[in-house]
Amino acid sequence: MVLELLSVSEPYVVGVTGGIGSGKTTITNQFLRLGIDIVDADECARAVVQPNSPLLHDIRAAFGADVFHPNGELDRAALRALIFSDENAKLTLNGIMHPAIRKELLAQIAQATSPYVILSAPLLLENNLDRLCDRVLVIDVPESVQVERTIARDHVPESQVRAIMAAQISRKSRLARADDIIDNTQPVSALVELVASLHQQYLGFAKSK
Repeated sequence: MVLELLSVSEPYVVGVTGGIGSGKTTITNQFLRLGIDIVDADECARAVVQPNSPLLHDIRAAFGADVFHPNGELDRAALRALIFSDENAKLTLNGIMHPAIRKELLAQIAQATSPYVILSAPLLLENNLDRLCDRVLVIDVPESVQVERTIARDHVPESQVRAIMAAQISRKSRLARADDIIDNTQPVSALVELVASLHQQYLGFAKSK
């Protein structure tokens, strides 16, 4: 299911995306330090399933108690494993969550006060979220690095990482749709300089919008 989106004219929106394990947060944190508001699609997804959210009842009805912890909180790891092994489950979850996530994304973008805003989303291109953006910045690393980083970070089997990668668009397609690209295998000092340079460009673009 593709998110239905509304167009926005303000502020200037830079979409940031990349495959799993590419290090999007490392880059968006650099923009944050420069005073730029970050709207994170993953955080929006977490926000709409806080305790007592009506969506939790819908998720329980669709998938049962197996995707919940004993204390009633959503077991995100269990749910993620389920949807990346069952396409129908993925479509069902999208139908439950996407409208609420869309609403939260648009609200946060509208509330941004910085000269431009970063919209960070792993599935920016897959879900057509780039329609909200004036420019797309892709954070790129080799697929082998994606696998290595994700296993180390999430403590999940390689097969699960590969399944997540398969559900995303290919690296080649992602890069082809980028306006800007950051190679995130570089030293932190180089990344800081790259982000600072892009920041100046985006400030100029925002002023001329």
